[in-house]
Amino acid sequence: MVSAVDAQLILCDAAQADPAGGKVHMLGAGWSVTSSPTAPHSVVVLAKIPWDRANQKIRFSLVLRTADGEAVTLQTPDGRDVGVEHEGDVEVGRPPGIPHGSMLDTSFVLNLPPLPLSPGRYEWRLEIAEETRFAAFTARSAG
Repeated sequence: MVSAVDAQLILCDAAQADPAGGKVHMLGAGWSVTSSPTAPHSVVVLAKIPWDRANQKIRFSLVLRTADGEAVTLQTPDGRDVGVEHEGDVEVGRPPGIPHGSMLDTSFVLNLPPLPLSPGRYEWRLEIAEETRFAAFTARSAG
């Protein structure tokens, strides 16, 4: 049996991942209400990878969705609709000397420009391995 990945999402004003240590440096972390359009902000993913999943590529997707579960799309200057999303793989090796069975830390940050969202409820949905996690927020009128 494959062990589950444990992950959490944190919304913050700004963040930077430390690729060497698996840490994230955050400013203004933990909000759930913002203005519309949003200010620049970050979505932080902190994940614990099970020992038995070390050295394996683990697929993830991070998608901004409306309260109805629809993927948010924004129009580019050339008229194309694009989703507000990020996907990729994470792979974590076992550091030397770590005890057998330890969870392995990994993290990443999605830094975003201001988003012209309509006022309403939204959620970032992370799908990683067999797990789904959410970070919900409300965008309200700036006035």
